[in-house]
Amino acid sequence: MAYIVILNPLILGGFSADQATLDVAGGWLPNAQVAAVTALTAGVMTILFGVIARLPFGFAAGLGINSFLAASVVGQITWPEAMGLVLINGLIIVLLSSTGLRAMIFDAVPQQLKIAITVGIGFFIAFIGLVDSGFVRSSGAASPPVQLGDNGSVVTLPTTVFVIGLILTGILLARKVKAALLIGIVATTVIAVILEAIFKVGPSLGTNPAGWNLNAPVLPTSLVAAPDFGLIGQVSFGAFERIGVLAAVMLVFTLVFTNFFDAMGTMTGLANEAGLSDKKGNFPRLKSALIVEGVGAVVGGAASASSNTVFIESGAGIGEGARTGFANVVTGVLFLAAMFFTPLTQIVPLEVAASALVIVGALMVSQIRHIDFGEFSIVLPVFLTIVIMPLTYSIANGIGAGFISWVLVRSFSGKAKAISPLLWIVAAGFLVYFVRGPIEVLLAG
Repeated sequence: MAYIVILNPLILGGFSADQATLDVAGGWLPNAQVAAVTALTAGVMTILFGVIARLPFGFAAGLGINSFLAASVVGQITWPEAMGLVLINGLIIVLLSSTGLRAMIFDAVPQQLKIAITVGIGFFIAFIGLVDSGFVRSSGAASPPVQLGDNGSVVTLPTTVFVIGLILTGILLARKVKAALLIGIVATTVIAVILEAIFKVGPSLGTNPAGWNLNAPVLPTSLVAAPDFGLIGQVSFGAFERIGVLAAVMLVFTLVFTNFFDAMGTMTGLANEAGLSDKKGNFPRLKSALIVEGVGAVVGGAASASSNTVFIESGAGIGEGARTGFANVVTGVLFLAAMFFTPLTQIVPLEVAASALVIVGALMVSQIRHIDFGEFSIVLPVFLTIVIMPLTYSIANGIGAGFISWVLVRSFSGKAKAISPLLWIVAAGFLVYFVRGPIEVLLAG
């Protein structure tokens, strides 16, 4: 998960005003400050979740919401106003969780869909790993939209390191070696450092397609840097005045839906992978887990780190045997240490982390054996849930497609009585979520 300390500042911030994600007023978030609050909030929330929920689910700034803020929100409002909406989103989720409504929705989801969510997330994170490594790239054409490596061939050194890491870790796991993932990451990082020292590939930075995706594996000149917490408390609720109440409400609605169901799907997948789920797919201390997850959005917004949520990369720890909150305490302490050792976190290249993601994805996809493929009213919603997650790069989109298709196909197949009324309500909410673009246009008009 340490890559988020590097990646989140690149998404939300920048190194200077001409190399940053600017908001509507030309404001920007300094890279070093975002790195500091990213590590701080991840450490605090991961420990808090481990102590209260006692589950091995790590927390950090969610990649879905931070990308949404950078790409779609700050073009309309300022960064402090965007973080104010994130904070409001978190308070709403805490309220839903505290009243038990969120747990009721979780319980209303059929077991077959819960398994499909796990499998879909497995494909999703494997796809993320393949893309991050450069093994799968955009073709730049309408058909096919993606391709293997560069023009159908793996030719770059970083992608080769990814393949080495994938095969090495896979062999270690197949031989049931303890700490296989950790050994694979460390060994592949050492290989990457040696190769970079010899060939001087350098980072891609958008102009070097053969370079390392995010950071070159180079030993830093200094291992320690003092954290700068200047972004904490830089929150404003002026979005409602700047763009109007209705437009701001639609942004909050999108944040809540994304946060709510991304986290639900991730928790479902991790609990299944850890063997902590019961026959209905629920896991221990569900209500506490959902409340703390909402607090993560509040803390992330207040610190300008973006909403903190459950990280699917927690599956790496579960794959090594993590089953309790103690794993979170260790991870959280390491995140807090990362505030001071941000140069050290940059040694591990994204291609090495990507190989671990593909391995974890393969482990999660194995849950597909529990899905009933004998009935098509189950097959279609399950299929849509699984394929839409990686193809749209969104866990929430896959869950929404699965919910909507489940209630419609199952109802018109004569099984309407078995569907929870809550699932109907959530499916209707997802329908609004999917067509929010036209709704925003109508409201603007």
